[in-house]
Amino acid sequence: MALLGFEKDTLLDLTVNVIPLGILLFFMGVFAVVPAFGTDPVFTGLQFTLMLSTFFLLAVLTYYAGRAIENAEEHEGDAQQASATNEPKGEVTGLDDTGVEDERALEDGEHDDS
Repeated sequence: MALLGFEKDTLLDLTVNVIPLGILLFFMGVFAVVPAFGTDPVFTGLQFTLMLSTFFLLAVLTYYAGRAIENAEEHEGDAQQASATNEPKGEVTGLDDTGVEDERALEDGEHDDS
């Protein structure tokens, strides 16, 4: 089942943003029922404007992050398929670890005077 066009794994990645969205909705509901700072329209309006703008911006960010994750997964799958078809046969060459000891000695501060 895809919610808003996102796969299950993507939705799991987006829970880090969905949880704060739920918290914001909870507090907007609580402050609408129980005005914690009085009924002054200026302060109440400012309070809800800040909460709603934060909610809206986080929702838009979450949506575009989900799209980016979906696109990255699609491109990764395409790249894996392409590399699987072009994979060389036989033994892998080109891996050479000569000089590793010299590099480690230089990192440790030892010098070879030969």
